[in-house]
Amino acid sequence: MKRFLLAQVSDMHIKAGGKLSYRVVDTEASLARCVAQLLKIPQRPDAVLFTGDLTDFGREAEYANLRSLIAPLPMPVFLIAGNHDEPEGLRRAFPGHTYLRQRSGHLDYVIDDFPVRIVALDSTVPRKGGGEMRASQLAWLDETLFSAPDKPTIVALHHPPFWCGIGHMDAQALANPRALEDVIARHPQVERVISGHVHRAIFTRFGGTIASTCPSPSHQVALDLADNAESRFVMEPPGFQLHLWTEGRGLLTHTAAIGEFAGPYPFYEGGKLID
Repeated sequence: MKRFLLAQVSDMHIKAGGKLSYRVVDTEASLARCVAQLLKIPQRPDAVLFTGDLTDFGREAEYANLRSLIAPLPMPVFLIAGNHDEPEGLRRAFPGHTYLRQRSGHLDYVIDDFPVRIVALDSTVPRKGGGEMRASQLAWLDETLFSAPDKPTIVALHHPPFWCGIGHMDAQALANPRALEDVIARHPQVERVISGHVHRAIFTRFGGTIASTCPSPSHQVALDLADNAESRFVMEPPGFQLHLWTEGRGLLTHTAAIGEFAGPYPFYEGGKLID
């Protein structure tokens, strides 16, 4: 039975020179802990997809730091730009990642090396916090999905294509989510639309499938479901997601917490439930 395990890590906001993000968050140490956990979980992922805000300011030194932090990962690693990134700087910083050059301009690409296809979209807008899908990208996506209608597919981008209910994040959302949804709805092989940006795990219906966001391995956006929610973050437990596809069963997602916790403890002893 075919199976494919994709780890999704998002919103690392890597800095350089030991600098803390917002003078509070050690994002470098946070990503190092995340990488260590990816290497020790019982089922090692077949690939890792980083869904944007890889760095804090898209600087050369930050990308160099990112390279060193993810270097221990032995499996294929794929990168998506977020609004804190600089797409051309990302290309230059990772010359060995040839998939970043599949298209000129936008960092859109297709990975066809696994039982599940990965189609990545560059939703960034220069010097803007919010995102956008250009007409040319939507046309490319439509054509790309039509080219493999029978292969299970994950579509990935940084900005979630849905309302999340946190006011300051919805103020910097994807500008035209309905246009993307219309394309996705034409292609039932799309198992999931995954994204980051919000630093929380959120799931909703979208275009006949499910769209989701991923927590950050460092800081999380404060859970304040108000239209006027202030722009704040909290040091809730960091995390990443594991997307498991199995032939005949489809795709499911687990959100994994990063850290050391007590256990695991047995439920049974001598074949009996522990009283």
